[in-house]
Amino acid sequence: MSLLAANSPAERAEALILLTTRLTGLIEQETALFEARRPLETQSFQDEKSKLATIYRREIAAVKQQPDRLEGAPEAARRQLKEVTVRFTSALEANGRAVEALRVLTEGIVRAVADEAGRLKDQDAGYGPGARRPSSPSIAVNQRA
Repeated sequence: MSLLAANSPAERAEALILLTTRLTGLIEQETALFEARRPLETQSFQDEKSKLATIYRREIAAVKQQPDRLEGAPEAARRQLKEVTVRFTSALEANGRAVEALRVLTEGIVRAVADEAGRLKDQDAGYGPGARRPSSPSIAVNQRA
């Protein structure tokens, strides 16, 4: 994974606009699936999202180190880059909230399953020479949980 292939600041700005727009779209799609409680459907585009995010991080770091990478880009392109960056930041924030909501939901489900398993396990415990522990029932959790 390397930096964007661009021969001029104008080309770099345009490439960065396209990259940021595509990455934002993927993040918004992922967020919508998370909010619909369908996180497994995000697997189909995780590789692309990861690759684009890596290129984006590297390119932004390079621009911070060498601001001249975008100097000379047309004002319209620079303005558009700022606009797509604002949308990207907003999409990231929404995605973070959706991820946190899923984490809380998942932890609650796991805790409830563990509590129920523990309750069932201790339910029939007895004392004395004839006491036996009952076998634990099977627990299944489907992908919708």
